[in-house]
Formats: sequence, structure tokens, C-alpha cells
Amino acid sequence: MNWQQLLTTIQQGNTKSIARGISYVENEVPGYEALLQALPASATPVIGITGPPGAGKSTLTDALIGELVKNHKKVAVLCVDPSSPFNLGALLGDRIRMSEWYNHPDVYIRSLATRGSLGGLHPQIIEITELLKTAPFDYILVETVGVGQSEVEIVALADVTVVVLVPEAGDEVQTMKAGLMEIADIFVVNKADRPDADTFYRNLKSMLQPAFHKTALEIPVIKTVASQKKGIVELFDAINGRFSEAQTTEKKYRLLAEKAWHLLQKHRMKDIRKDDLLAAIQKENITNVYSFITRFY
Repeated sequence: MNWQQLLTTIQQGNTKSIARGISYVENEVPGYEALLQALPASATPVIGITGPPGAGKSTLTDALIGELVKNHKKVAVLCVDPSSPFNLGALLGDRIRMSEWYNHPDVYIRSLATRGSLGGLHPQIIEITELLKTAPFDYILVETVGVGQSEVEIVALADVTVVVLVPEAGDEVQTMKAGLMEIADIFVVNKADRPDADTFYRNLKSMLQPAFHKTALEIPVIKTVASQKKGIVELFDAINGRFSEAQTTEKKYRLLAEKAWHLLQKHRMKDIRKDDLLAAIQKENITNVYSFITRFY
């Protein structure tokens, strides 16, 4: 495989080459590390869209794509879906909502499966995103499954993280409060035309007050009705406003450190499989799991 030739065509925006490169990385085709090591530095902004199931992330992503295209921007979208329990492929039901963009010349959409990952993201999502950043896109959107507080690993991926909530999520916000406050750069109260939306909006802003003293940065809370494209312009403006803050040296290095930590963790665990652990435990009749795992240190 001529990785340099593939990289050149990806940088030129060849859709087939982009799709092929993602597949090589996703399936860890032998030698794919050479492609990753050849990637040049890129400052293409990455927007992460996360939140609990049913919050309207797909509809919001669809509306945000429309706003970007209207502003003559080229956008790549990674949609991370739940895995099929049979073949580990993505269940693509939500992608129907974005069907109008699949053949648009300024939009590239790729669905990925979580493949059992507990953090709501694909195991190779960092590598795939870095690959996309070398293509001629102005923005990259990453929409996650939405599995709750474990989704904090998106902070290692996105320059700006948008957390989408709905007015009925009051109790759920309380249980996810710590994780959400750590990862959110922007909160979106979607379906804001529903009853009690204004009350939820005020309560959320009040809940965020302690975070102001820690970060010295106010976390924007935007009301949207994504199905009607309401509030999307305000959201786009808020995202661009946070990008300038994301480019500070401290935030940039922290993001790189998070990426490095996740990649090292994954590579250290690469040769350890659950099936092998199960077989060893059964064979040796293990009763003390701590003494068993110390051999892997």
C-alpha cells in the first residue's frame, strides 16, 4: 500500500480516498500506523455534540450542517451509532434525518459503530478525526451515542463540546452534573418550545454558577428548536466564540495530552482480550482477581 499517495489524494478532498483511509484505520489494516504518522499538523476545528438519548442530537446536527453549508463551509460529520450485537456494525436509524446531505458536495458523512466502547465513541475515533483534519474541510462534527456520564472521553477529541439537553432532563442533569460541567463548553436546551423549557433554562444557568468561579469563563446556554431550525444561528456564533478560547496554549496542550493518554491506554491494552482472560481464569481456577491481574502490569 502506497500510504503517501493515499494521503495526497485525501488532502485533495477525494471522497473515495477519504472513505478508504477511514476504513483502513477503523479496521486496523496492517501498516495503517504509517498513514497516521505521516499526517501533517492541522488546525481544523472539531465540534463534539453529545448528551443523553432522545435529546435531539441528530436533528441538531442536521440543522448545524445546514447553517455551515449556508455560510459556504465544507463539513465532515462522524456519527457514532450503537453497535449491532450480531456484527458490531452501526445501527443507522438516526441517519435518515440527515439523508438530504449525503450527496451534497460540501458535506461528507460517515457512520461508525461504538463496537462495544463504553464511552459512546468509536475505539479509533481520535485517529479517524485526525485523518479527516488533513482533508479540505472547514469543520468536523462528531455526534456521539449519548450514554451519560461515561461520555466525558469526548473531551479528548473535540475543540468545543456541545452538550444537548431537553426540558424534561431535570432529574438526569442532577445525576450527570459533575461530568457535564467538566466537559461542556456550550449547553443547548433543545425542544425549547415545550412546556417548562424556560424554567429548565433558568435552573440550568443557576446550576452552572459555581463553574463560573472555577473557570472564569461563562458557559453559554442556548435555547433551540432544532426541528424548526430555531436558535441554530446563535449556536453557531457561540461555537465560533469558544474556538478562540480553545486555541489558547494551555487548552491546546491539555487537549493533546488527553489524546495521547487515550491512545497510549488503548495501545497498552491492545494484546489483552476478554476471551483470553476468561480462559485463563477458568483454567487456573482463579479466586483472587487482584493477584491475577498483577501479572499484566
